[in-house]
Amino acid sequence: MSLQTLHGFGRAMSTVGTVVRIGSQADAVEAVEAAHGGRGLIARGLGSSYGDPAQNSGGLTLDLTGMDRILQLDAGSEVPLAVVEAGVSLDQLMRAALPLGLWVPVLPGTRQVTVGGAIAADVHGKNHHKQGSFGNHVLAMDLLGADGEVRTLTPDDENSDIFWATVGGMGLTGIVLRATIRMQRCETGYFTVDTDRTQNLADTMELMHRDDDNYTYTVSWMDAVTSGRHMGRAVYTRGEKALISELPRKLRSDPLKFVGPNFGTIPDVFPNGMVNQLTAAAFSELWYRKAPKHRVGEVQNITQFFQPLDVFNDWNRGYGPAGFLQYQFQIPFSAERDFERTVEMITGSGHVSCLNVLKRFGEGNRGLLSFPRPGWTFTVDLPIRHGLDRLVHALDEVVLGAGGRLYLAKDSRVDASAFAQMYPKLDEFRAIRERLDPEGIFISDQARRLGL
Repeated sequence: MSLQTLHGFGRAMSTVGTVVRIGSQADAVEAVEAAHGGRGLIARGLGSSYGDPAQNSGGLTLDLTGMDRILQLDAGSEVPLAVVEAGVSLDQLMRAALPLGLWVPVLPGTRQVTVGGAIAADVHGKNHHKQGSFGNHVLAMDLLGADGEVRTLTPDDENSDIFWATVGGMGLTGIVLRATIRMQRCETGYFTVDTDRTQNLADTMELMHRDDDNYTYTVSWMDAVTSGRHMGRAVYTRGEKALISELPRKLRSDPLKFVGPNFGTIPDVFPNGMVNQLTAAAFSELWYRKAPKHRVGEVQNITQFFQPLDVFNDWNRGYGPAGFLQYQFQIPFSAERDFERTVEMITGSGHVSCLNVLKRFGEGNRGLLSFPRPGWTFTVDLPIRHGLDRLVHALDEVVLGAGGRLYLAKDSRVDASAFAQMYPKLDEFRAIRERLDPEGIFISDQARRLGL
């Protein structure tokens, strides 16, 4: 137990609280009992959410990374399963599963996320339009409640309302201790990838609309700096898991090899302002030009295709000590002009972002606070500097007016009123939480700000 300053991956919104490392169910039960009458507690994994959902100012934050055992990996059953403790990372699970010909069904932009965190944020990947978000693939979970009892929940049992409040519920219904995940089979650890460069936003949206349904995995890096006739130009990549027969001969001897290089940790020496109009424009031009205009069938490994930033630890330090805001929103397909308006606002604002991701969501699940639902989702990383609040508040208004929403795992500043308009099932979530935790034991800085 120690007093620590905690922040999200954006390195802003720091607060001080007591961190308790949890190594077992008994440790977690003891911590819940100790939290009664105080400032409550919240579970924390690897700290990869960008804002303040996994910190608790003046209270307890439970570090669950000590609960990191893979209890079962069953490749031989009709439905391949993984049973894991909540502190197991997706990186750890992927490394253990791939040699058995098993694949984690949903992988976000980093593998440095715990299974408990993936459930709490209901993370999504490049395959949402085909296979949904992480909660779609959770068959059961053990949840420690405020009363000290552990409930085993499934998506369709008598406690399914608690299950779907927990999926996407940001840890506010209790502590996920373990989960059973439906895995996927694979022949290799590689992908066959098609790439195109687009000329502008209309070209990008048209190509994605036409091609997305033909691939399991799709994503665009989109230029959020260039304005004018090339505004919204993008590098659009889409792919499928590669078969052994599709691999180059040199890769066939070890087709299930996990290729996850790491080039070390970014030092904490960068000043504020390193990401600016000049450097962002140069990066965007380089990233766009290095991609082929059109290429089909390229074989890429998991790191190349899914998580290129995982080759560096703590890459967020490159933004300097002030940190950055990752702003991710969703706008329905019926409001595409509003989406175009947000791109115009960002590129014309003077605020810059290099790491920008555009995807199309499919149908959402039953998670009461789950983020994905049909529409466009766009993510930008904006360095914290003067005037950024005006831009994001203006973006909030467009997103709200279009019937869109922001993602809790990325949020660090939206207000309670706007959030309530974005999530129409919020009252249902609150009612379940009140029933499970009338004292409000499970609480975070984000929950206080949003009135959850």
